[in-house]
Amino acid sequence: MREYAKTLDAMTLRERSDLMMSVANALEATAEKAQEIGNDRFAANSISLARIISGCAGDVVTSNLPAAELLLQHGITLLALFRDGKPRPTVH
Repeated sequence: MREYAKTLDAMTLRERSDLMMSVANALEATAEKAQEIGNDRFAANSISLARIISGCAGDVVTSNLPAAELLLQHGITLLALFRDGKPRPTVH
């Protein structure tokens, strides 16, 4: 059976929290890979965002959906920048 995507608003608290933790875990894994290839800046950014997301997963999903949405957008964007085991260049 195929599941359809839900908005954060349509998700249960558990689903929101699980989504945030999944993104945080993926960012931590990406940080490890980035550090292995010597990209310390990308690794630091990834681990910092992962810790922010996991630290806020409980509070943000219940009280501030726009903040949760923004954190998830940033996390997913950072993950998308790390393709094929190497980060794509970004402008700072």
